[in-house]
Amino acid sequence: MALRSVTIRKGQSWSNENWDEGIHNETFDDSHANVTITNYTSSPFGDARSLETEGASMPDALDIYMKLPHKHYNTGWVLSQVGKAYFELVDYLESASFFSLARQASPYSLEGSDIYSTVLYHLKEDMKLSYLAQELISTDRLAPQSWCAMGNCYSLQKDHETALKSFQRAVQLNSRFAYAHTLCGHEYVALEDFENGIKSYLSALRIDARHYNSWYGLGMLYLRQEKFEFSELHFRMAFQINPHSSVIMSYLGTALHALKKNEEALEMMERAILADKKNPLPLYQKANILVSLESFDEALEVLEELKEYALVKAVYML
Repeated sequence: MALRSVTIRKGQSWSNENWDEGIHNETFDDSHANVTITNYTSSPFGDARSLETEGASMPDALDIYMKLPHKHYNTGWVLSQVGKAYFELVDYLESASFFSLARQASPYSLEGSDIYSTVLYHLKEDMKLSYLAQELISTDRLAPQSWCAMGNCYSLQKDHETALKSFQRAVQLNSRFAYAHTLCGHEYVALEDFENGIKSYLSALRIDARHYNSWYGLGMLYLRQEKFEFSELHFRMAFQINPHSSVIMSYLGTALHALKKNEEALEMMERAILADKKNPLPLYQKANILVSLESFDEALEVLEELKEYALVKAVYML
C-alpha cells in the first residue's frame, strides 16, 4: 500500500512488511477524520464485549466444521468457509489449501473466490492468481468476485491504475459488495489518492460496519499521516471485530507507542507474538519500543530471537 508495501489488505501478510519504511507526513484534510469519528465511534456494533465474543468464535467455527460428516465437510461451500476462517487467522498457506480443495469440489462456484484471490495475492502466487482470475471471468464476467480477482492480479503486478478499474467494475456490478469498495480504497492509497481512499473505505463500512479490513485500512492511512489518535481508534475497531490477527495487534501497538502509551503497546505486542509466532513484525516493534524506553538488554534479547528466526527462514528458503 506505498501503503501496499506494508500490505493494507484484509488479513494482512507480514511477509510483505517494509520495516524500514518511515511514516510520511502528508497534507490531509482533517474533516475526513472527523466524519469517520462522528459516523462510527458511537458504537456502530453495540457493546464492545459482543464484538470480542463474536470474534472469538472463529477457532470454534473451525472445530465445528471439522466435526461435520465427511460427505458434508468435503463440499465446496464448507471448504471455502474453512478457507475464509484460516484467512481471518492470517494463515494464508492453510487458507489457500482449503480454497483449492473447494475449487476442486465446486469448480463453477464463486463462493469465497474474492478472498481466495487475496490469499494468492499475499502469497505472491502470480501464476495461480492469473489462472484463477481468467477462470472466474470465463465462468461469470458479471460477478463482482471475478473482477476482484482480476484487480488483485493487476495489483500484484504493481499496475494499480488497471487494478483500480477492475475493482470499480466490481462495484459497478454490485454496489453492495463491501469488499470491492475496500479493494478500491487500497488501490487509491497505493496511488496516493488518500481522499478517495477514505471515501471507498467509508462506503464499505456503510454497507457492512463489521468489515474490519476497512477499519484497518483507515488505521494504516492515519498512521501514515501521523494522525496517531485517529489511527489508534480505527485499529481498535478492527481489533474488536477480529481479535485474532497478529498484524492488527502489531499496528495497534505501533499507534499506541507513537502516543507514548508504552505499557499498552508492549502488552499488545506480546499478544501479537503469542497469536502468531511465525510473524516477526511484533518482535521487531517490541524491540523498537524497548529501545525507546532504554531497556537495551531486553531489546537485545528480542533482536537475538528475531535474528535466529531470520536464519531459520533463510534455511527454509534454500
